Amino acid sequence: MPDVISLCIGEPDFATPGPIAKAGFEAVYEVPVGYTANSGLYELREKTSAHLERLYNVSYSADTEIVVTVGVSEAVKCVFTAICNPGDEVIIPEPCFVSYEPEVLFAGGKPVPVECLAENDFEPLASQIEAAITDKTKAIFIGYPNNPTGAVLTMDNAMAIARVAERYDLLVVSDEIYDQLVYGTEHICFSALPGMKERTVLLGGFSKDYAMPGWRVGYMCANEELMKAFIKVHQYAVMSAPTISQYAAVAALDIGAPFVDEMRQKYDRRRRLLVDGLNQIGLECFEPKGAFYAFPSVASTGMNGDEFADALLAEKKVAVVPGSGFGVGGEQHVRIAYCKSYEELEIALGKMRDFVEAL
Repeated sequence: MPDVISLCIGEPDFATPGPIAKAGFEAVYEVPVGYTANSGLYELREKTSAHLERLYNVSYSADTEIVVTVGVSEAVKCVFTAICNPGDEVIIPEPCFVSYEPEVLFAGGKPVPVECLAENDFEPLASQIEAAITDKTKAIFIGYPNNPTGAVLTMDNAMAIARVAERYDLLVVSDEIYDQLVYGTEHICFSALPGMKERTVLLGGFSKDYAMPGWRVGYMCANEELMKAFIKVHQYAVMSAPTISQYAAVAALDIGAPFVDEMRQKYDRRRRLLVDGLNQIGLECFEPKGAFYAFPSVASTGMNGDEFADALLAEKKVAVVPGSGFGVGGEQHVRIAYCKSYEELEIALGKMRDFVEAL
């Protein structure tokens, strides 16, 4: 459909910062572009270790506790393939990113959704997670800052969930791909919580924070025993992450912070425009404090998220994602990605206002 303003795709609208891209391009000519070690370029693992220690005061060995992956998506697959025996249950707070449940199913496990409510700022409560635990529970999956809601974990809630994991001897898998895109608060690194490093698998990457989605490079961090299992899956699935991309990621960790700061400021400005505009239209919108998504309720229109998205596209050529695709609790919502220019968001809000007022 021509002339559509698409607010669907969850990828940065910024180009990869030039000096970071240049480092990848120069690697083609300056170093042998063969396979790296299965676990990734050692320099990148060293810098990832230093980066996490600097930001979150959590220490991982570059030798045995970090593996570079083909984005966080591959890391998720490696983890679930390694830890899930047939019938093992993984508790997943929802709404959440669309691939989590399927990856558990592909691995032979059983996803157990826990509905996160707007009145709880879309955070899972420790009491909800504890109520979902059975004798088959293997792990708790945490994805914050959250896609699609933009929610972040508070320290009190994160600590309460950590204590549940300890009490029942459960693994926590924490997807923190948006860790540097938080607004007016601080990101809680789950493995940095007291007593949690040994039972947490930390997933991170470069696609969102550094505007590098097409470079396909991420990482997983875990204790040495777990990593031995994860790297077997990684090794036989992909061998190693793209070598050129790994050199670009080294540059991102060396020089990327100012670029991240600049992009975060622009996202924040868009976030405030979008959330204020949606609430003024009458689409109640929780204030997202992370990632680059808003998740307004469309219940006031008398439609569910699927109906609203279809009608908005047909009548106003604005594309949003129905919340039903993100699991339980999303049916009366739509996801709007604000990784679009400020001007495009202003136009889209005007079209949405006209659409809602005409109902």
